Amino acid sequence: SKDTKRMYLYCIDKLIQHFNKSPELLSLKDINAFQHYLRLEKKASRSTFNVYCSAIRFFYQKVLQIEWAYNGIFHIKNEKKLPVILTKEEISQLINSNISLKDKAIIMTMYSTGMRVSEAATLKPENIDSKRMLIQIKQGKGNKDRNVILSPILLKMLRNYYRQSKKPPKPYLFPGREKESNITRKAIFRIVKKAAKLAGISKNVSPHTLRHSFATHLLEDGVNIKKIQVLLGH
Repeated sequence: SKDTKRMYLYCIDKLIQHFNKSPELLSLKDINAFQHYLRLEKKASRSTFNVYCSAIRFFYQKVLQIEWAYNGIFHIKNEKKLPVILTKEEISQLINSNISLKDKAIIMTMYSTGMRVSEAATLKPENIDSKRMLIQIKQGKGNKDRNVILSPILLKMLRNYYRQSKKPPKPYLFPGREKESNITRKAIFRIVKKAAKLAGISKNVSPHTLRHSFATHLLEDGVNIKKIQVLLGH
């Protein structure tokens, strides 16, 4: 994906800056020293550390085709934690908090469909199929298209948001600051955090919380887990 490419390039650039030499001249010992620097001096989190390691391993193994890359560049096992789940009441509080109509529409879209944050950010008006009551997600994770259910309540919210927008949102349903750009994932993260704070929700809420809550509430309502997996794009 574009985000993976951007992040991998960023990580390799940081590696080059750290040693100030071509990566082809670095040894496995140098790479391991950089890993220790990230973890011990930079205090990188497990997830950040592992992104760096994946980027460096990919670069040395696939681009430079160096054999020691796969086994020599280690990862740290991520801690397995239960996801944060909001109750239906908390979801309602989140949507009804003192936020803009656009922010409400974003949160409701993500919760009502179980979309990933990147999928919601790049949604286009033409993806909303009100006749079939479906939303088409184009090129989601793994470059796969899929349909998710468009509820009447969400459709009403999106129409209200579209009509009240100063200019029709184009080409993206949730535009960013730059002309013809989509809202960023960071911006959506801030919107969800702000809504949770205004709603008085103390849980560590993120955009992915809405996706987890969507799946959990469907499961609690008796929806078959296979159908939920299809809706989530798994």
